[in-house]
Amino acid sequence: MALYEMRKFVAPEFIFGVGARHKVGHYARNMAAKRVLIVSDPGVLNAGWVAAAERDLSDMGIESVVFTSLTPNPKDHEVMCGVDFYTEHECDVIVAVGGGSVIDCAKAIGIVITNGRHILDFEGVDAVDLPGPPLICIPTTAGTSADISQFCIILNTEEKYKASIISKTVVPDVALIDPETTVTLDKHLTACTGIDALTHAIEAYVSTASSPIVDIHALTAMKLIWDNIETAVVNPTKIEARENMLLGSLQAGLAFSNASLGAVHAMAHSLGGYLGLPHGECNALLLDHIIRFNMPNAGGRYHQIAEALGLNTKGMTSSECSKHITSMINELRKRVGIVSKLSLVGVNSSDIPFLASHAFNDACLVTNPRYATIGDIKALYGEAM
Repeated sequence: MALYEMRKFVAPEFIFGVGARHKVGHYARNMAAKRVLIVSDPGVLNAGWVAAAERDLSDMGIESVVFTSLTPNPKDHEVMCGVDFYTEHECDVIVAVGGGSVIDCAKAIGIVITNGRHILDFEGVDAVDLPGPPLICIPTTAGTSADISQFCIILNTEEKYKASIISKTVVPDVALIDPETTVTLDKHLTACTGIDALTHAIEAYVSTASSPIVDIHALTAMKLIWDNIETAVVNPTKIEARENMLLGSLQAGLAFSNASLGAVHAMAHSLGGYLGLPHGECNALLLDHIIRFNMPNAGGRYHQIAEALGLNTKGMTSSECSKHITSMINELRKRVGIVSKLSLVGVNSSDIPFLASHAFNDACLVTNPRYATIGDIKALYGEAM
């Protein structure tokens, strides 16, 4: 019998299913909320999901105020503005209604409130002393899993890179995961966030910190996302596909929150921070290159990944398996409308040294199955051009 290394598994309370979002008033009341800060963005506000949360809170006799002064890839100064807004309105509970950017901003506001320091002071692993105020998340995308994870990603605007804050203190208190909130997501963001979730599952499965519990969630997530992403992109209102994508995103989130990630995310954080690109798109442009790089150190794991995606790898060498997986991913990327090269999204060869320097220092690189030097990272960016 194999002896497994001891692992801790962290997950918040969550409710999954159509109508879950309407539990927000119930949970806020149980948290003794008097005035809730709702963090969202203009797109989600216009879709009507914020108004629905306001009504649900009001029905429980709870006041709320709305903060939407944030942009994709939330900035350090936007977080600090949110802190001022929270304090000015004397809030006591935070509700995040939106995608990963919104939820990360809400997490960041919370830990600044309770710890009284600038948000960038918390960069790294376990650098947050106190958890923020009670946090309820209502995700509106199927990809980031910020609503259940130990990760909070904030853009350092001065140095133009994404700072990773990793701590169990940023795990939300509860996530209300409702497939209906994702039907208003446009096709491109559906594709980008879906590839993000797929990358979460793949990187968690090959992570040096993986475990049997992580593996179960990661493999299930891969199949759910692979089988449903194209339907969700082509038929946005098909609730069954949306539900399966959100379930896949949830399971991928449980996996990576506990096993961390790898070189794809380390490089994507640097890339997205520098150019302001959608995080999922950055992952999609890098994933196949990292698979080829990692294959010598995690061949057996990638064989199992290929099987989860429906590819029979019996009798294949690692090289053949790598070729087939990356070909499948490239074809999927084309079918869902994501471009194939970094040069097509504005990256220049002269950017690579800057990008590589920040990727090399990203916390996600620590658990990549193959050690990557800064030279390796430069070469990988070059291949993706």
